[in-house]
Amino acid sequence: MSSDTVPPLIAAQINYLRNHFPLPLMIENMWSGSRHYPGIIDRFTLVIPYCLEFVKWDIMYDAESPFSAPDIVFGPEDENFHPFTSKVDEGEGYHDSLQNSLRDWNSKDPSRLTSLLQELRDRYASYQRKRVEGVEDERLKFELCTMLSREGIEMHLSSGVEKPEDVKFAVPLVDININKMIPGCPWRHPQKIFLQVLYPVVRKYASTPAAPRLKLVSTSELKALLSIEDIKLPSWIDGMCMAEYLPHLEESLEKQVLDAVSLINVRRRFIEALNSFFGRPLEADPVFCRTATVIAASGVFTFLVHFLMSTQFPKKQPSLVLQSSQHFNSQGAPIKSQLITDYPWSPRWEPLQMAERVFEFLADEALSFKRYCNEAQLQ
Repeated sequence: MSSDTVPPLIAAQINYLRNHFPLPLMIENMWSGSRHYPGIIDRFTLVIPYCLEFVKWDIMYDAESPFSAPDIVFGPEDENFHPFTSKVDEGEGYHDSLQNSLRDWNSKDPSRLTSLLQELRDRYASYQRKRVEGVEDERLKFELCTMLSREGIEMHLSSGVEKPEDVKFAVPLVDININKMIPGCPWRHPQKIFLQVLYPVVRKYASTPAAPRLKLVSTSELKALLSIEDIKLPSWIDGMCMAEYLPHLEESLEKQVLDAVSLINVRRRFIEALNSFFGRPLEADPVFCRTATVIAASGVFTFLVHFLMSTQFPKKQPSLVLQSSQHFNSQGAPIKSQLITDYPWSPRWEPLQMAERVFEFLADEALSFKRYCNEAQLQ
C-alpha cells in the first residue's frame, strides 16, 4: 500500500511507533474504513510480540475525523480483555490513565499511539497473569510463587474446545546486555534469550508431576552471534521446580554467550590471515565476521571465493562457494560452485595455517571448477 494514501497525521503516528516501540512490530494489512473517502487508508492490523507468540490488534482511525483517537479492536480469543473499563488504584481513588489518554488525545503528537499501545500491552500482560493465577492447579500455583521475584516473566493461558488447557511462560535469561558486548552492533532492539515453559493444566493432585515442555527461544537477530538450536538444555529431574532449574541453565548460557562473543575475534583473525595468500578481501562482515570474499586465480582464470562461517567456527570449518568472473549462465548470472565443505582443516591450527591450507586446496580445485564452468556454459 502506498504511503501517500495514509493521512499525514496517521502516518506520523505509525512512523513514530515503528521507530520507538521497545519491541519489533509488524503491520499485517492496511485498509480504508471510510464510505466517503475509500482511497484513504485509516485502519491497520498490528502484530505485537507477547509471550514468544503474537497478538493481533486492529487499530482503527477515522479518516473523516482525523483528530480523534483510534479505536482498538482485540482478537476474538481475548473477548474478556476490557482494559478501558479496568481501574488503576492511585491511592486517593481511582484514575483510569487509558481513558484520560483517549479523552485528551492530541493527534499532532506522534508519540501518543506508541504510549497508548505500550500501556495496553502492559495491561494485557496483567490480564493474562490474573487468568493464570486463577487456574486451579496446585503445581502451577507453586511454580508461580517461586518465580514471582524474577522480572520480565510473561505468561499466557490458552484453552479451547479442541485443545487442552495449558499455561505458557516466557522467562528471560542471562541478565547481560548482549548488544553492548559487540563493537559496532547493528541491532536496534535488545537481543534476549528466553526459556519457553509449557505446563499442561492438571486440576487433580499428582504425586510426581510431569516435566514441563522446555524450549530455548531467542530474538531473531541473535542467530548472527549464537545458534540457540545448538544449545542442549540441562535435564529436568523428577520433583524439580523452575526455581531450582533456572540458575544452572543461566550459568551455562552466560558462559556460552561470552564464548560466542570471543569467537568473533577468532573469525576476524582468520579473515585477516587470508590477506597473506589472497590479498585484501573484497568484502568482509565487519561486525560478526561470518562472511568474507577474496579473489583467487589459476593462470588467466580468475574467480571469487566466498567464505561462509558458522557460529561454531573454528570447530566447524568455513563453507566455500567459488564464483567465476569469466563464465556466465544463460540468464547472465556468474556461474558458481556447489557448497564446498570437504577440504583439509583442523580447529587446532593457527589462523595463518588455516588460510594457507585453504589456499593450497584451491590451487588444485581451481582446475576442476574451471572445467565445471566451461561445461555449464555450453548447456
